[in-house]
Amino acid sequence: MSREILLLVDALAHEKSVEKEIVFAALEMALASATKKRFQEDADARVSIDRLTGDYQSFRRWVVVDDDDAVEDNERQISLSDALQQNADIEVGDYIEESLEPIAFGRIGAQAAKQVIFQKIRDAEREQTLSDFLERGDYMVTGAIKRMERGSAIIESGKVEASLSRDQMIPKENLRIGDRVRAYLQRIDRNARGPQILLSRTSPEFLMKLFELEVPEIEEGLLEIKAAARDPGSRAKIAVQSHDARIDPIGTCVGMRGSRVQSVISELAGERVDIILWSADSATFIVNALAPAEISSIMVDEEKHSMDIVVDDENLAQAIGRNGQNVRLASELTGWELNIMTMEESEAKQKEETSVISQLFIEKLDVDEEMAEILVQEGFSTLEEIAYVPLNEMLEIESFDEETVNELRNRARNVLLTDALVSEEKVEQVADDLLSLEGMDSDILHALADSGINTQEDLADLAADDLIEITGIDADRANQLIMKAREPWFA
Repeated sequence: MSREILLLVDALAHEKSVEKEIVFAALEMALASATKKRFQEDADARVSIDRLTGDYQSFRRWVVVDDDDAVEDNERQISLSDALQQNADIEVGDYIEESLEPIAFGRIGAQAAKQVIFQKIRDAEREQTLSDFLERGDYMVTGAIKRMERGSAIIESGKVEASLSRDQMIPKENLRIGDRVRAYLQRIDRNARGPQILLSRTSPEFLMKLFELEVPEIEEGLLEIKAAARDPGSRAKIAVQSHDARIDPIGTCVGMRGSRVQSVISELAGERVDIILWSADSATFIVNALAPAEISSIMVDEEKHSMDIVVDDENLAQAIGRNGQNVRLASELTGWELNIMTMEESEAKQKEETSVISQLFIEKLDVDEEMAEILVQEGFSTLEEIAYVPLNEMLEIESFDEETVNELRNRARNVLLTDALVSEEKVEQVADDLLSLEGMDSDILHALADSGINTQEDLADLAADDLIEITGIDADRANQLIMKAREPWFA
């Protein structure tokens, strides 16, 4: 019988081109499954096959859990205290085993054993094929559509099957069985029952890879695609940079008589591609990204990572694009939030912001409207700037003498100190559970205290948008903090 097992393992390993260890493991699983059937209850069994002789042993086992209260299944678990009576070195997570009479190999349900073995081998074959594919490091997959499953195209590339779902196909694209398709390897799903390689023809990375194939200078490192944004099937933008002063990045990507960019457009079912010159200067980059619309001026808000783009009426529609497409793609490409506005809208916004800052200075510094307007015109927007800007810079303001400057600085510092003391008093009223909450820091704590959020329960009741508005943190961190605050609800 032992020799029969060794012969079976050899034959299957050779036939399926997998390691013997995989076949041994599959056979042990099949024998353990058959052994379980001896018991009416839901027992846990293990079978161990000697790799040299083919002899095998069977065991019933119980996993060791922390204490008596943790034992939820007496058929599969044993408490640590009971386990220690049998083995003084046992630890939680180990197994207590009881030897069983091995089930006769010839009397196993042969079909059931075969199914387990072949399934294990199929999984191993698929894993090996996937590993071989990933080792090539090729993210562009080319193959023929083998079949369609619930709207997804199953693409065969060598020994590998990959899935291109309907939402990852270019809109209005009509793919059929037998068509040869190129797509980008978006991700690997090792838990999928079917094809584990998931493809995309709509991702920006697919566009970038297509240009790499068409433009040799990119592979040679002379050109670099810095970013890409797409509205699949309609319009796309890519930003390119040259690492060689002799090479025109845009012209090189376009190609002789547009041959290179036309090849990409054909692969993308006619999707129009704008090639943009990348710049390290964000404002310049955004001007390039919004072309051909002409920009009148740009106002940058570094804190909010946004820019107000001012255009005249003639360029407004072009800058925004159909259904906001141009500005949306430019925003995705550059990573900045872009607000397109006319001259009139910009002036109205500036006037409103100036009025708010001016009113702040009037109330906090106890100055008249004229002095507040002078401060705003000179570029001051916060009390901190007035309090701590170098003295010589403020003395350059023609309307102010040294006495006025010192008085303004002292008033600003006193207001900031008073506000800080009030804020600290509010923080002192904050409950310990909020102070010690994981992810909390001083800035967030002060902002919450100023808004009357004093307990973990208060924070738990907030929506993420409310927390973002109060503290200015990003959405991910806001959600994490709120979920931490809500943990007691689910305990």
